Amino acid sequence: MPAPIVAPRRIVPPAVHSATLPAAPTVPLGQPAAPHDAATPVGRYRCDRRGENWWWSPEMFRLYGLAPDPALPCLQLLLDHVDPGDRPPLAEAVAGACSGRAFALELHTVSPGTHPPSLVLIGEPAHDGDGAVLGVEGLCVEVTGGRRGEEDCVGELETEVAQLRAAMASRAAIEQAKGILMLLTTCGDRVAFELLAHISSHTHRKVREVAQAITESASGHGRLPDDIRAILHDACPPSS
Repeated sequence: MPAPIVAPRRIVPPAVHSATLPAAPTVPLGQPAAPHDAATPVGRYRCDRRGENWWWSPEMFRLYGLAPDPALPCLQLLLDHVDPGDRPPLAEAVAGACSGRAFALELHTVSPGTHPPSLVLIGEPAHDGDGAVLGVEGLCVEVTGGRRGEEDCVGELETEVAQLRAAMASRAAIEQAKGILMLLTTCGDRVAFELLAHISSHTHRKVREVAQAITESASGHGRLPDDIRAILHDACPPSS
């Protein structure tokens, strides 16, 4: 079985020279990373397993033609701003995700404007360490315009769904690695991410790859690469 990553000890954060991913604001269920494209805003959201308490990113509000307001997000707001024909499958999809089933839907909005945007909404169950569903987290991206036919539409949607799910999977690995570092070193969320970014910049690996290596080593499914182990050892040497 691989040796422990580091011994529990308070961390002295290293200086971070560059980061592969920006630090994300902390929310209870975690926020999936969104592909960055200035021309294609990606909204992020989360809700608890009862579908009652919601959080939307500012981009999520803008995609639905709304001004950002933390007090507004709820399932009814989401339903009210899509085409009536999309409301039943959307409500069913959210309820299913709260029970553990992922979904991806194309929705037609009813926001003001001559050509309201079409969106792809993805929802993935968020689980705790025992596999119980804590809630739902997901992404939303506009897919309006530039389509050449049904086959092109399907192909573009499949690509977008794959990219968004890959981004969410990357974020999940990063959140798990941050949790491991926070547990082992008693540091906070921000410092744990800074340590991941520091390792990324000094080992020429993506933050996601560093996170996966740490989680696999912690679970006994892989050996921590020597360069990552050395940096962790320097940042948090074992107790004497």
